[in-house]
Amino acid sequence: MGLIGRWIGALRGGLGFLTRLPVGYRDGDWTAFRTTPAAFPVVGLVAGTLAALPLLAVGTLAAPTVAVGYLLSVYAVTGIHHLDGIADLGDALVVHGDAERRREVLKDTTTGVGALLAVAITVAVLALGGLGLAGLSVPAAVGVAIGAEIGTKLGMAAMACFGRAAYEGMGKGFTDAAAPGSFLLPLTIAVAAAAGVGTALARPLPVAVALAGAVAGLALPWYWADRHLGGINGDIFGAANEIGRVAGVHLGVIAWTLS
Repeated sequence: MGLIGRWIGALRGGLGFLTRLPVGYRDGDWTAFRTTPAAFPVVGLVAGTLAALPLLAVGTLAAPTVAVGYLLSVYAVTGIHHLDGIADLGDALVVHGDAERRREVLKDTTTGVGALLAVAITVAVLALGGLGLAGLSVPAAVGVAIGAEIGTKLGMAAMACFGRAAYEGMGKGFTDAAAPGSFLLPLTIAVAAAAGVGTALARPLPVAVALAGAVAGLALPWYWADRHLGGINGDIFGAANEIGRVAGVHLGVIAWTLS
């Protein structure tokens, strides 16, 4: 597979895994995606742009309606399977025991009260973030939403490049396939994409803050997993994606409000 073919496969694999877009699948796409961390922010740009479409109605429709539209659009584009990571993380947070016990809870298919609370809080906070976006101008709202999605995917690339896996599984598939030195390209792509979006919309500051906020938001589950699980896994990747998006949206709204 040539360089172009590998990139196409990586993007197809990334879009197929991180979104609900009907991109199809070919042999080798998953491997190409795992070994190409730079595909993460590109997928974030595509997903963020599509999820932000309801925000074009800012100032036309009522703010709560726009917020609900954004919330539904996010999950229509990205799917809800990453919320499973939030659910499992919620159960692991409330359980008593050592790292082994917490890892057992992550694998347990039973949904506990910690999972229900974690998912409810995540969805509610994202909806409130959408309400905050609805109070901005159209360019600012769209820019923050896109910046947050690019940022949370950049954070996932950082986890793949620098993280250590707790045990065999999907998380280890990413961490073993990506070296620390390969993070420079996704970082460059993410910064360039955010700068382009910010310049095009004439709102560079909130877009940049949304990106940085999303990356910072991922540090919380990553740090917790290293301390309490012995490393990251697939659930932590999924949970970090959701937490990063929420953090990016809210910090982007704050940046715009204070600027």
